[in-house]
Parts: sequence; structure tokens; C-alpha cells
Amino acid sequence: MAESVDLPIRLAILPFRNKVLLPGAIIRIRCTSPSSVKLVEQELWQREEKGLIGILPVRDSAEAASTPSPGVQTSKNQEETSDSHKLNGKNQPEVIHWHNRGVAARALHLSRGVEKPSGRVTYIVVLEGLCRFSVQELTTRGTYYTARIIPLDMTKSDMDQVEQDPEFVMLSRQFKAMAMELISVLEQKQKTGGRTKVLLETVPVHKLADIFVASFEISFEEQLSMLDSVDLKVRLLKATELVDRHLQSIRVAEKITQKVEGQLSKSQKEFLLRQQMRAIKEELGDNDDEDDDVATLERKMKAAGMPPNIWKHAQRELRRLKKMQPQQPGYNSSHVYLDLLADLPWQKASEEHELDLKAAKDHLDSDHYGLVKIKHRIIEYLAVRKLKPDARGPVLCFVGPPGVGKTSLASSIATALGRKFVRISLGGVKDEADIRGHRRTYIGSMPGRLIDGLKRVGVCNPVMLLDEIDKTGSDVRGDPASALLEVLDPEQNKTFNDHYLNVPYDLSKVIFVATANRVQPVPPPLLDRMEVIELPGYTPEEKLNIAMRHLIPRVLDQHGLNFDFLQIPEAMVKLVIQRYTREAGVRNLERNLAAIARAAAVRVAEREHAIPLSKDVQQIASPLLESRLADGADVEMEIIPMGVNNHDISQALRITSPLVVDEAMLEKVLGPPRYDDRETADRIATPGISVGLVWTAFGGEVQFVEATAMVGKGDLHLTGQLGDVIKESAQIAMTWVRARATQLKLATAEETNLLEGRDIHIHFPAGAIPKDGPSAGVTLVTALVSLFSQRKVRTDTAMTGEMTLRGSVLPVGGIKDKVLAAHQYGIKRVILPERNLKDLAEVPSAVLSSLEILLAKQMEDVLEQAFEGGCPWRQHSKL
Repeated sequence: MAESVDLPIRLAILPFRNKVLLPGAIIRIRCTSPSSVKLVEQELWQREEKGLIGILPVRDSAEAASTPSPGVQTSKNQEETSDSHKLNGKNQPEVIHWHNRGVAARALHLSRGVEKPSGRVTYIVVLEGLCRFSVQELTTRGTYYTARIIPLDMTKSDMDQVEQDPEFVMLSRQFKAMAMELISVLEQKQKTGGRTKVLLETVPVHKLADIFVASFEISFEEQLSMLDSVDLKVRLLKATELVDRHLQSIRVAEKITQKVEGQLSKSQKEFLLRQQMRAIKEELGDNDDEDDDVATLERKMKAAGMPPNIWKHAQRELRRLKKMQPQQPGYNSSHVYLDLLADLPWQKASEEHELDLKAAKDHLDSDHYGLVKIKHRIIEYLAVRKLKPDARGPVLCFVGPPGVGKTSLASSIATALGRKFVRISLGGVKDEADIRGHRRTYIGSMPGRLIDGLKRVGVCNPVMLLDEIDKTGSDVRGDPASALLEVLDPEQNKTFNDHYLNVPYDLSKVIFVATANRVQPVPPPLLDRMEVIELPGYTPEEKLNIAMRHLIPRVLDQHGLNFDFLQIPEAMVKLVIQRYTREAGVRNLERNLAAIARAAAVRVAEREHAIPLSKDVQQIASPLLESRLADGADVEMEIIPMGVNNHDISQALRITSPLVVDEAMLEKVLGPPRYDDRETADRIATPGISVGLVWTAFGGEVQFVEATAMVGKGDLHLTGQLGDVIKESAQIAMTWVRARATQLKLATAEETNLLEGRDIHIHFPAGAIPKDGPSAGVTLVTALVSLFSQRKVRTDTAMTGEMTLRGSVLPVGGIKDKVLAAHQYGIKRVILPERNLKDLAEVPSAVLSSLEILLAKQMEDVLEQAFEGGCPWRQHSKL
């Protein structure tokens, strides 16, 4: 134990980062930095008698900045005195935040490590805290610090005087009692209280306070507070509080431990009682298992109608479950697995009524307008099912833009067959486990979407829609499209193996229907297993009929209206189609009609107000009614009894003339028109611009191509987020025009190089939309010829077609969608490749009658039709 010691006036200082050494405590320090090693060698190692050094607490820079305290600050450029105080590899000076009080320490043991090849030496120092001191001045000695100090311990006479103080005596007794209680608790837990009791009886109480507190895990601020407690009564009071807090934490920990052990013993007790109860019931023959979950599951499994091989597997799993306790980790997963086996429809099927093809055709006609070819193919499919119910027909895949009725067609097939319908969304699926399920070894495993859909629908022969099959992706977790190969193959799906189910399941009774926006993303092996039926976009006439027959009644019903409140004439629907929507489907059309219905709902709700005055008299008050009466309009009014509900009131209070949508209301509700017929004419106002037709996942679109020339070095610049194919088409077009510059009279015989001294820039507007494909070849050539000849392309003409290097015009796809797009834009003439003539059979006759279709075999044919007065080779033009 530390005895009183005479301190020198100056001590070497070793910084102690974020820790405090208290008198009586013993610490072990490993010194590796040059400054700390130098201090140990000069102050401790080279002296015969172990010397004294000062241990001074040091704060972190960030902590000191947030929590300022009185102390000594200094800055130095050399390394710090301990490894804990290095500069983290930086050479800039660091501000050290010293505390103004420390503890003198005596070295009890020194050991020197083996010198490393780099010359570094490590010292292990064991120090014992002796007494507190206050720093008066801090200076450097070589690479470490020294300080002029003043001891803070009391003299013997002062100590004797304090010990006579009644308050100090009371605090000492209280501290010793608390310390003894703590020692007793620790002795019961660790059997190490004998030596501590000896210290309690022999060491002065003011030193015991430091010793006890040094053994606790307390914060740095509390350690500094204890170090600063020079007054003995304050020191004892703080030590008593810390001992009491430590004692309370031990008691709380013991209470929690006892509670946990009690719960474990309770679970064991319940297990024994449950086993005894089961044995008693078996002896009495009163084995009532109505509430037994396992027995209920077993009855459910027997009623599921599993095939024999799967029933054996389920029985084996059930026997395993019966041997387990509910508390075991695998009990719940096994129970959920058997629940799934019992819930799956192994034999249960929808009762199919006899197919009536006429009724099915009428149902398709009532639900879908147009789509004659698609409905005819569905009727063929149903006819085969009627003649041979177990026939393995092809998997139909409806491909078309959004909003053309792909999903509703699949639902109509299910209704015609009398089967249940289930939809499986595959958009964004990238994990093969979404199709095949997760293996049961994983936590949180679950079956795939197909098995889960069959569980939800409850029959083994539903019509299952695989929606957005072109939106699946692949990554490190597998390829869902590859997993679908087994699902859609009639020869393989009889024994479909879901990883979670781990038994074969027969999917051959399921009728699969798929939908997609595009065919290109679907892998060829998967596409080979399906029959692709394309659903092109609707014509404006078809959209008008769909709106009048289906959309308007549905929108009115969704908004609580009917035709007595709101009427939308055909002429207004045509304006909505022409000015506010340009899409292949009808979703935007339905949104615009819904906006009109919402505006009408506000007016109808505002006009219906009834204010009852007495039991027999009612008065109708409405500014709208008053204005109608002032104008002499007919108003239907009746007396409404008080017991009538709000719906009857709204039906009774009705103005004879409903709200009729006009052009002014359209512009007020939907805003200014988004499209007009003058767009093409306005944009083709100068030479160098042509109109092309392209196909997208949303249907056909009109694409403008702009070309311009400027002074340069003969470079070709392409902009508009173009893909590799369309860039190559631009290079081919430029090469073809340059090769025929003289023939087209775009340049004289002496000026054969069109690019001499100038650059050409070709831009595809709508630069935020990616573009690719070969069908813009003839459009690019037309724009370049227009630029070099300084003649404008006809504003009523659009074109599409791929061009070869020799000028041949090759056929392209999406002809129906492109022609419909030209019709919607108000274009009158369409130039198509000659070999696409057969594709015009799919275009409605009403659209063809309003367009002039021009067929081209060579690029010269395109140029002859694209310019007013024929191809510009008939006159010489110079840019």
C-alpha cells in the first residue's frame, strides 16, 4: 500500500489519454513511441532506485472542444509521450488538452522488450499511484514534458483534525458499510472477498475511497471528478454514491438472471406436466384431441387428397413433427411446411360447364371492342378445348402496348371456360427462387409464386396469367426466365419441382397465358414455348367506341354519377382523343374522362342542398337552382319526408337538364390541347427535316429527323441518345448521298465532296428518350438530300424503311402501329417498303381509306415521292 512520500518540485510527465490514475491504484503501461521510451529510460530505467513520474490526464481534441474544462494547453511539434497520443500518421502539430491535476506514480516493475531491426524498443511499466498534485508550470525536456507541481495531500495534523469531524466520521461509517455490503455480494458471486475485507480493515478510509473507485468502470468525467476531490468529505460522498450505484447494478443483473432461470424452469415444468397429461388421457381412453394442433393438421392432410408418393413423404414429416416440442427451433418451420402440403389443391378442380362457343363469343364482344383477329384465335382455342378437354394446347402470349386489354383477355378466357383466374406478376423479378421457391434450409424460406398462387386460388386447374413476362431480369441469384422453361413445357410441368415443396407437383392441368409489351427481351427458348399473338394499338374510331361502350359507364359508376347527371357527347370524346391522347391503348383516355367526371362530381355535390324547416315542409336552397329559376329553366322539385336517406335526397334533388360537356369545359378541366394537326407542318418549315415512323413498346410514334450543315472538317455528328444500329444507318445514309451527289445534282462534277469544309449534324428530337433500330434509314437519306438541295420535304408525308448501301429499301416491322401513328398525327401520305405490302392487311380499312400508301423498292422511289415535284435531281442546287 502506498505510504506518504515527499514529492520533488518538478516531475517528468507521462500523458494518460482519456483515463485517470487514482492514488492507490496500479496500472500497466506499454511504451512504444520514442518520446515515452525516452522518458522511461532517463527517469526510471537508468536510476538505481525506481524514480517517480507524474501521470496527467489528457483529453481527446474533439472531446475537449465539445466539453471545455479548466486545464493546461500546449502545442508541440514532436511525437507525443505515449502510443495512445500519436498524431495518427500526420505531421502537423496537435493541441494537447492537459488536465491541471494529476497523480504522482512510482514504478513497481520495469521490463524491456527485444530491440527490433528498425531500432525501436518497447518498455512495460507497472505504476502505483501515490498522491495528488497540481500543475503550476508545464515545460519540455527534450522529447517529453516536465512540470512544476504542488502536492495536494493533507498533512498528518490536518488529517487528525478532519478525523475528529462528526460529519467525516458519519460519512466514513456509511462508506464502510456500503463497501462491506458490496464485498459480501461479490464474495457470493466470485469467492474473492477475503483479501478485500483485509484492506477494508487496515487501509485508511480516505485511501479506500480511491482504491474502490479505481476498480469500477466509470466515465472519464467521473474519474476526473474523483481526481479533483481534494476535500476528504467530498471524496467520500462521491465514492459512496459510486459504490451504491455499482451495488444496485449487480442486484438488477441478479434479478434478471433469476427471472430468466425461472422462465426456463417454468418451461421444463410445463413440458413434464404436458407429458403426464397425455399419459393420463391415454390410460383413461379420453384422448380428446379436438384442440390438438397436430391432430387437426393430420386430419387436414388426410382430406387433401395427396398422391400416394407425396402422402408417404408428408407422413414421414408428420412423425418427425410429433416427436418435436413446440419450443424447438424447427417445429414452426415443419408445421408451416405441412400446412402448405395440406392447403395445396392436389385433386380439387373447378367444375367446367359445357363450353358454349356462341356465349363465349358474345362475352368477348361485350368485353372487348375490335380485336377481331385475336378474338377469333381465342374462339379457336376454346373450340379445341371443347372437343378435347385434356388437350395440351399452346401457351398464348399476348404482346402489345400498355392499355390494349391483354390482362382482361386472359380473364375472359377463364370466364368462358368456367375456371378460376389467378394473376402472377413477373415484372422486376430477378431471383430464380421467385419461380422455384427457396430451399427450406434458409431462414424465412417460402414457396415460389406459382405454388403460392395455386394455394390462394384453391384449385389445380385455374387459368394462370404470367403478367409482364418480358420484364424479368437475371443476376447472381439466377435467371427466372430459365426456370419458366420447365413451367411452360407440357412435357415437363407434370412433375414441376418447387425447391420449398421438395415434391413434384402437376402443373399440366393449369392453363397458362402470358402477356408482354415487347418480344425482344424474352429469351428465344422461352419464346419457342409460346404462341405469340400481337395486339396492336387502337384506331381513333375504335377508341371512340370503347369510350362510349365501356370507359364512360365505368368512370361514371366509379364517381357516383350516371347519365342523368353527366353526359359526354361523341364529339367531345373525339376531341379528347385527338387533342389530349396519343397512345396505343386507352389508359390516358380513361384518365382524362375521369378528370371530367371529378369536375362534374364537384358541381353535382355543390348543387344538392336540402334545409328542412318543419316536419311537413322542406325548402330547397341552392344558388344554382335560384339562377336556373331566374332564367326560366324547368326544375323538378318534390317534398321529401324526413326519414329519407341521403341517397334518396340526391336522387330527388335533380335538375332536369344534366351537365353536358362542351369544348370550353374540356379546356377548363384538361387544360390547353396537348396535340394539334399543325405540328408536322410547323416543324418541317425549313430544308433538312423529314418525318419518320418508328415503333416503341407503347405503339407507333412519329419521329422527326433534323440535319444541318456548318463550317468544319467534314465530320458527322449524331445526337439524340442513339443506339449503335441507328448510328450505322446514319453512316450508310451519308455514304449513299455522297456517292450519288453528282447523280442527284447536289454538287457539280468539280465539287464531288459534299463534306469539304463543313460538318453535318443530325439530331433526333426528344433527346431524353433512347432510340435504336434500322427503320430510320430512308428518313435519314431524305433529310440529307433536303439539306443539300435546300428543298423542303412534303409536310403531309411520313416514311419508314431500312436502306442498304446500294440504295435498296428493305422491309421493317410494326407496320400497323406505324400507320396508325401517322393517321393520328394527321399525315396523309405514308411511304413504305414494297415488301411490306402484305402487312397492310392488318390495318383497318377506315384508316387505309384516309391515307395514301406509297410503296418504294429503291431509295430513288422514296425521294421521288418525298418532295413536291419529284426528286431534286432535276435541278442543280448548291448549299
